[in-house]
Amino acid sequence: MSEEEKKNELLEICEAGDRERLQTYFSEHEPIDIAQETEEWDSEDLQKLTSLMEEDDLAYLMEQAEDKQRIRLARTLDNKRLLVAFGYMQKDDIVDMLSDFPIGRRKDVLNLMKAGDRKIITDLLNYPDDSAGGIMTTQYIALREDLTLSDALKKIREIGARSEVIETIYVTNSAGQLTGSADLRDLLSEPEDHLLRDIEDTHVITVRPEEDQEEAAHLVSKYDLKSIPVVSNTNRILGIITVDDVIDVIQEEANEDMLQMAGVSGEESLDTSLAESIRLRLPWLLVNLATAFLASFTVKAFESTIAQVVALSATMTIVTGMGGNAGSQTMSILVRDLANGDISWDKAKKPLFKEILLGLVDGAACGLVTGIIVWLVYGNAWLGVIIFIAMIGNLVVSGTFGFLVPVVLKKLHADPAISSSIFVTTATDVLGFFIFLGLAKAFLSKLI
Repeated sequence: MSEEEKKNELLEICEAGDRERLQTYFSEHEPIDIAQETEEWDSEDLQKLTSLMEEDDLAYLMEQAEDKQRIRLARTLDNKRLLVAFGYMQKDDIVDMLSDFPIGRRKDVLNLMKAGDRKIITDLLNYPDDSAGGIMTTQYIALREDLTLSDALKKIREIGARSEVIETIYVTNSAGQLTGSADLRDLLSEPEDHLLRDIEDTHVITVRPEEDQEEAAHLVSKYDLKSIPVVSNTNRILGIITVDDVIDVIQEEANEDMLQMAGVSGEESLDTSLAESIRLRLPWLLVNLATAFLASFTVKAFESTIAQVVALSATMTIVTGMGGNAGSQTMSILVRDLANGDISWDKAKKPLFKEILLGLVDGAACGLVTGIIVWLVYGNAWLGVIIFIAMIGNLVVSGTFGFLVPVVLKKLHADPAISSSIFVTTATDVLGFFIFLGLAKAFLSKLI
């Protein structure tokens, strides 16, 4: 069945009000696929869909839907029915939804919750969205270290259904502090009269709730963890971050970095209003305009040289264009390695030297090809020599700035992806024009 046929079938079920057929449809399709199918539906069709659904199916659908679609689905439900659906959802997903609710409705829903749930949700809402605390879940298993494995397994059977992760058991002391972790496999394979402290791994990678979500994702990726505990200053476990949330963070951060390198905010999408898009884009375009004037003024300084050798106007963009491309290559690699924590300011000297050498080699190769072609086209060997030297110079510049701009931004505690391309392109354009036209002016008698 094609995607279009699936959409039509689901719409037909909703139009017919066939609750039994809808339950069958949900059992045969993944919630994420259904969430995507309904993204283009209008509010009336969504209302028909949610009115026919059981609350547990609603919960799974909202968990899998994108943020905007979650809110659209929630708008079709009254607060009491929404609260029933929340009972089937993970706490971190509930927090994600409530943080996007209007303040009035958020308060109304929180007031309807049981006191214990309300405290947990309120505490989670207090953490920034992009922090470790903001993405953690409180549905985990933590057991005392003095429990026997037999008693521990009984506890796991009691609370396992309400926990997001049961493969990893976190172990605490009598003061509630995290002391280690144990694998469920070890609990099942070791003698039942052993204590949890006998099998726990006391080396646990943890993260503080105020730390950036990207740092938490980096730790999970680096140490191949299934989850990472979030602990307080007194080493009490507050929650855990699971690998599925880490995947979301990695995807979100990658998208933000890609957009920011082009001077576009990660907040913007095709659905963003015109006024908001202007607010987010125009400042960076004005910065880009200012840098473009720098390149223009550089060319203007050599107007008389260009007027005497018209071929310069046609060939100088080759040099700057190649420099911009080479700078983007270096910059992209640097942004990735900085994000992964693979490079720091203290370790920058050796890779910077490599980028300079790479600029020399690549510049010589590209410059040789370009110089020969320019010589054949314009019949002037000196123009070919000048563009050969300028190409080497600009690719060295591009490698140097493509490396230094992200590293310096990181050193200044700024996101290295934020519009690095604007600054690197400015350097390659301004210095590329200056090197090429400066050489042309110096050897003007050979070009005329």
